[in-house]
Amino acid sequence: KMRNLLEEFNTDHGLRRPTILGIREHVFTGSVSSLASFMSNQETSFVTLGQRVLANPLKVRMHYGHPDVFDRIFHITRGGISKASRVINISEDIYAGFNSTLRQGNVTHHEYIQVGKGRDVGLNQIAVFEGKVSGGNGEQVLSRDVFRLGQLFDFFRMMSFYFTTVGYYFCTMLTVLTVYIFLYGKAYLALSGVGETIEERAKIMKNTALTAALNTQFLYQIGVFTAVPMILGFILEQGFLRYQATGRGFVVRHIKFSENYRLYSRSHFVKGLEVVLLLIVYLAYGYNNGGAVSYILLTVSSWFMALSWLFAPYLFNPSGFEWQKVVEDFRDWTNWLLYRGGIGVKGEESWEAWWDEELAHIRSFGSRVAETILSLRFFIFQYGIVYKLHVQGSDTSLRVYGLSWVVLAVLILLFKVFTFSQKISVNFQLLLRFIQGVSLLLALAGIAVAVALTKLSIPDIFASILAFIPTGWGILSIASAWKPVMKKLGLWKSVRSIARLYDAGMGMIIFIPIAFFSWFPFVSTFQTRLMFNQAFSRGLEISLILAGNNPNTGI
Repeated sequence: KMRNLLEEFNTDHGLRRPTILGIREHVFTGSVSSLASFMSNQETSFVTLGQRVLANPLKVRMHYGHPDVFDRIFHITRGGISKASRVINISEDIYAGFNSTLRQGNVTHHEYIQVGKGRDVGLNQIAVFEGKVSGGNGEQVLSRDVFRLGQLFDFFRMMSFYFTTVGYYFCTMLTVLTVYIFLYGKAYLALSGVGETIEERAKIMKNTALTAALNTQFLYQIGVFTAVPMILGFILEQGFLRYQATGRGFVVRHIKFSENYRLYSRSHFVKGLEVVLLLIVYLAYGYNNGGAVSYILLTVSSWFMALSWLFAPYLFNPSGFEWQKVVEDFRDWTNWLLYRGGIGVKGEESWEAWWDEELAHIRSFGSRVAETILSLRFFIFQYGIVYKLHVQGSDTSLRVYGLSWVVLAVLILLFKVFTFSQKISVNFQLLLRFIQGVSLLLALAGIAVAVALTKLSIPDIFASILAFIPTGWGILSIASAWKPVMKKLGLWKSVRSIARLYDAGMGMIIFIPIAFFSWFPFVSTFQTRLMFNQAFSRGLEISLILAGNNPNTGI
């Protein structure tokens, strides 16, 4: 079949003869787990249906991997195979297709043969790979190759090229931003009372169209259609009712809780908790005519997205719900969280070193200003919620908002009192503990007096927590962006202490459900059967039996 493939160089494929013969890949690691199977099916849909359409009729297929056959003479006489600059050519293989197309080459696709390929089977490796590809697409926007292709293509070929390269990730970014705009819009309608007023007027005027627009319910999401090529490719390759049993097994290691937290904290966990806060605000203060069913239909996709961002890395973690591993993960995470950084300490060893690494990208004045502007959205929660408290009654003046900042300042002061470093105050241990005890008693007495003498209620206390947590995160984000200024003011240690508290809180929110489900042995068994094929699941269970009292042996 190789001879038949090479004969395609002499076959007419349009205006010019082929310079790159594209070949399909076969991902053979799909039998390891359900996650690897999904990625394998998605990859298969791209290397079969996707690349066929890209080659003909769209004529925008480039070079995406190792199987393709190159016309060596054509390429080495026109600038080389590919490009390998350290920064801009992250996805170096696609630049071979750019070079070939710009120099009047022709990229085709054939399926005489297929080349086997192993893909990553763990969620972390898949996420890092997807991050590399998306980062490579971001760098392609800055390259002169894409600029020249955009200028030289006709309109339809240019649009096809756009969506099959950088456009896909740009549209994904717009989709996520749309979710944020939708939820912040709903939160504004709920906190300001505008939503309730509009719906009441629409009911009086019998304007059903406006009511339907405000209570849009989603049974099917547009994002579901992104899986259609994978489903069609699966049916086309293996048949509609055909089932292929899997028998291979690979050892997939357990990822520690702290490692997952470091990898996904700022990219997924923070944003997932922000979405959860928005959904809780809309649940607590939104006006919904249809009741609980309407709220569920309106927000189920957002809840699913937020919970996926928070718990997917642990749901697809091998032996993630095994009690002994959960205990060891918690011990490892607390050691990492409390270990102080220093010179030569890596982010894998200390929270302080990791936090400094996470802030390393904020260097220029423009990046600090941008981070400050983006962090202002967290102050919306406090501004809206304080006017919904029972204690303020019908008062809508700015005095209420100002008093809320006074309360927040008192809370920060109490936090500093209780977290004051005892190493500095060795000679004042008794005085320090006396001050901490008096502060605790005064705080409890103040809350009790406020509940007894004013309209402050228990729900108001929880609402205040809901308001102050985003505000504190906004202050923390702005202070972290202006790190040099905070150091000059002598406030950097306080900022770092508050940041550690927030990370500890976020970690506990994620860890508690994992620990709860780990109490039930059948959850771990169900997860193993769900993730892996039958052979691997049986081997894992046997290894646990042989390990005796230490289920971590040999895994």
